[in-house]
Amino acid sequence: MIMWFEDLSVGTRYKSAELKVTRDDIKRFAAEFDPQPFHLDEAEAEKTIFKGLAASGWHTAALAMRLVVSLRPFGSYPVVGLGVDDLRWVAPVRPGDVLRVEGEVIELTPSRTKPQGTVRVNWVVYNQNGEAVMKFSPIVVVPRRPASQ
Repeated sequence: MIMWFEDLSVGTRYKSAELKVTRDDIKRFAAEFDPQPFHLDEAEAEKTIFKGLAASGWHTAALAMRLVVSLRPFGSYPVVGLGVDDLRWVAPVRPGDVLRVEGEVIELTPSRTKPQGTVRVNWVVYNQNGEAVMKFSPIVVVPRRPASQ
């Protein structure tokens, strides 16, 4: 299990469990955070570029975060982000979709002044058909191994 920055290596890969998205999930999230017709109403959604009910991209991002956190990619250390690069929603998420995330460590940068490093992971969210629906590359802080260990 990865416990420290030094335990990571470029090329390390991750794959999450799966999570099913329901119609109610989509509408509940949208009602609170992104109340647009294509997230709330099937008939109205049919008239849009989505041609049907679609989850908010922010809902997809929140689900991806849930899947990443459940993976515990940095062992017992929490996923503490400094930012996210290259966030892209590449396909709509629909009711009944089953999502998973896969990631690969692409960059490790030790801090010159703090006992930590930053890690960039390219994450891709896939649906049940293996189609990418979202891509993102967060920058995460991971502690370095204490000198006494």
